[in-house]
Amino acid sequence: MTVFARRARASAGRMHPELSLVSYTLLGHLEERGGCRATDLAAHYALDKSTVSRQVAALERAGLIERRLDPEDHRVQVLHLTGAGEEILAQVTRSRRAAFRERLATWPAEDLIRFAAYLERYNAGPAGSDSD
Repeated sequence: MTVFARRARASAGRMHPELSLVSYTLLGHLEERGGCRATDLAAHYALDKSTVSRQVAALERAGLIERRLDPEDHRVQVLHLTGAGEEILAQVTRSRRAAFRERLATWPAEDLIRFAAYLERYNAGPAGSDSD
């Protein structure tokens, strides 16, 4: 699992110098949710607010996310991907998928089926394990 995480971090970093694994994960969450507050990111990933704040600031400086007023509550700022953020996220995702395809290309079908089943089992773990 450690090697897997290291490869993911390295892959994200090669695509954009500001894009750590945490940044990539946050961008993915923003894309999936269509935007959210920084406090929601911190709560979802069980991260300290200051950690999320630093990541958000770096992503803003890189032009990958922007803050918008919540249309229902103008006191709240919602984070959204910029066009550049969407493109970087798409590039990293394509690169990671290509790397997975390359690494798994020689695996027999039975091994791929077992591997997929194990991943499904791991991802369906006990409630509260979303931040794993």
